[in-house]
Amino acid sequence: MNKAFYDLIYLCGCAVNEVRPDANKVCEMDMEQLYKLSKFHTLTAITAFALESCGTENNEFKQAKEKAIRKNMFLDNERMKLFNHLEQNGIWYMPLKGSILKNLYPQYGMRQMADNDILFDLKYRSAVKEYFQANGYKIISYAHENHDIYEKPPVLNFEMHTSLFGKHHDKKCQEYYGNIKSKLVKDEVGNFGYHFFDEDFYIYITMHEYKHYSEGGTGLRSLLDRYVFLQKKCETLGWKYIESECEKLGIADFEKQSRVLAEKVFGTGEKAELTEEDKRMLEKYLNSGTYGTLESLIKSSMEKYAEKSGKASKINYAVNRLFPDKEWYEAYKPFYNRHSYLKPFFVLFRFFRGVFFRRNKVMVEFRVLRK
Repeated sequence: MNKAFYDLIYLCGCAVNEVRPDANKVCEMDMEQLYKLSKFHTLTAITAFALESCGTENNEFKQAKEKAIRKNMFLDNERMKLFNHLEQNGIWYMPLKGSILKNLYPQYGMRQMADNDILFDLKYRSAVKEYFQANGYKIISYAHENHDIYEKPPVLNFEMHTSLFGKHHDKKCQEYYGNIKSKLVKDEVGNFGYHFFDEDFYIYITMHEYKHYSEGGTGLRSLLDRYVFLQKKCETLGWKYIESECEKLGIADFEKQSRVLAEKVFGTGEKAELTEEDKRMLEKYLNSGTYGTLESLIKSSMEKYAEKSGKASKINYAVNRLFPDKEWYEAYKPFYNRHSYLKPFFVLFRFFRGVFFRRNKVMVEFRVLRK
């Protein structure tokens, strides 16, 4: 782990624990490398807060912080508009992930937001689409997976979830979160807003993190989110329930390992030495960036295909990528699944799109296959 990684971890820990960084340490930091790394992990704003708290001004970090604050304000405002619309039309809803976690950080804007993730009543999918269209949003994806994506320049992005996990996700997840309303608590304000109990919210973000960690990977911000949540909630959580539910989902070991690692990395107490297992886990967080890497995702896809099909050959995997099975069409392209006679045309389109418009991704996939 190079020095820039240590510097980023140190500054993030200072920010969330509201400790002023050592000015002498900061003077020795390579700001260019620090900025690149913090941007890779979507941690530029929180790094800027830490630097400013010890009197260090850097224009790139300052601009990133101001941009993050503006974006959070835009997203918060648009989310409230949407919630008012959902309330008026009797549609139940629940904000997810970042829109909840960001409020646990010491200062507004520390936790950067990419989009608004909202769970809502599937029965009103088309009505919600009409709302976004009427408000100037572009439909990026609709009814292809378990979430629809709407965007409006310059920074507004909504992911509207009809379920927490889709058909392409682990069967345990689908079953566990199938009857989601049974796990939700009605908000005190309003008639149709819901939230998780703290324990269930923690289980959900752990499951969501594990999904990314085990596929394309997930970055340091996920580990920091866990630390911040536990700093606020740990003493009041029902840990027997959490441990039992994580066992059901098959993530008990991951939950414990990542929780211990978060405390070791960001905690203010005497620093415990990282075990070899800790180091391997931390290295994966550090090398993945916020949303993981394409190479890790491809490796994970290959492993899952081999496990599912019992066919570990590269040729079989490549054929399956070009000619997906029925389950893939059900999860990602339901239109073609319903109109199977169009599948050959889709295969041709997918092939030429890969060759001419997604060449870099295809080359990465070939490189992983060669390895």
